[in-house]
Amino acid sequence: AYGFMMSHPGKKLLFMGQDYGQIDEWNENASLEWDLLKYPLHKNMQTYVRELNKLYQAHPALYEQDFDTEGFEWINANDGDRSIFSFVRKSPTKRNNILYVVNFTPVDRPDYRVGVPKKKQYKLIMDENGLTEPKIFKAVKQECDDRQFSFAYPLPAYGVAIFVY
Repeated sequence: AYGFMMSHPGKKLLFMGQDYGQIDEWNENASLEWDLLKYPLHKNMQTYVRELNKLYQAHPALYEQDFDTEGFEWINANDGDRSIFSFVRKSPTKRNNILYVVNFTPVDRPDYRVGVPKKKQYKLIMDENGLTEPKIFKAVKQECDDRQFSFAYPLPAYGVAIFVY
């Protein structure tokens, strides 16, 4: 959920222990459950949050226009039947914008088509598995989401795809 939350405008907050998936609610009378990091699930969560924080720092589109309406644009917020959102975080320089596609269902969408603002190349930089080898998707002139251009992407169940353009 943090990968999706960090993309929305406004400042982000993870409470103590959430960065590695602490099981119990934080208690001021006890220390954090650091011993959970010996388990792969918790260690992987910590690594994933670390990667997300690096991504956040590396892409000013995710924070420079947090309080400006020019910094955020919905692509599709109305796909309630499939529970998929897509939106753009915009950089003030109009370069290195970020496109998010988020699937909130347990259903794979092997040919999900997303409308995009421009006929550009969209570089996948992170997905549900974490940082990934960049993969390029080229927008074509095909209407989708009330946009003139789009591209298809294999969107997995509960998947989040982050693209730079």
